This record gives sequence, structure tokens and C-alpha cells, in this order.
Amino acid sequence: MYLGLTAFGCALIGLGVVLFFDAGLIAIGNILFLAGMSMIIGVQKTLYFFTRRDKLRGSIAFFAGFCLVLIKWSIVGILVEAFGFLNLFGDFFPVAINFLRSLPVIGRFLSLPGIRQVVDRVGGYPSQYPV
Repeated sequence: MYLGLTAFGCALIGLGVVLFFDAGLIAIGNILFLAGMSMIIGVQKTLYFFTRRDKLRGSIAFFAGFCLVLIKWSIVGILVEAFGFLNLFGDFFPVAINFLRSLPVIGRFLSLPGIRQVVDRVGGYPSQYPV
């Protein structure tokens, strides 16, 4: 149920972007995303995650983008939020990509020659391993 709250928040953010950066949808999506995340991992762990020293730049950018969305600067707010989101959750991308590669259909798609290089670059994998 709590994962659905987070997913619904992400869906509302995406819908707000598609509907010409509707500030109301984006703001409600942000609130649902944060509420769902705090219910999944707990309030104390959520606060610890956002206040860690190595995640501080991403947290400041994410919440600054959220404030910009609230004052109806939707385009700039989403861009600042995206920067913060990538700084906060960028370490998780290789884990997610490895999980997706283990799935039957999606893994085969991600292993196609042109797509593999793009996914490796996004996931932070080096193009060549040092010998």
C-alpha cells in the first residue's frame, strides 16, 4: 500500500509535467512521494537519509525545487528537483539496473547492443575495466 502511495506521487509528478508543468499536480505528487517514502522506510530513517552529509547537496536542491514549485515556478522547480533527485538517488541506479537485467524480458531488452552502452553509461559502469 505504501509503495502505491509513492508510485502515485511519481505518477502525479509525471502527469503534472505532461500537462504543461501544472504546479498543483506536481506539488501534490511531491507530497505523496515524500509521504510514501517516509512510510516505507520510516520517518526516522527518512530524516537520516535526507540529512546525511554526503546527501546534503541533493537534499537542499530537492527541497528548493519543491519550494519553487509551490510558488508556481514549475519549470525551474522541476529542473532543480531533478538535479536533487539524481544527487540523492544516483547511487541506487546500478542496483536497479542489475535487478532489471535479471528479469526475463526487460533483461534481454537491456542487453541489446545499442541499449547496453546507454544503460551502462547511465548506470555509472565504466566503459572498460582497468587491467
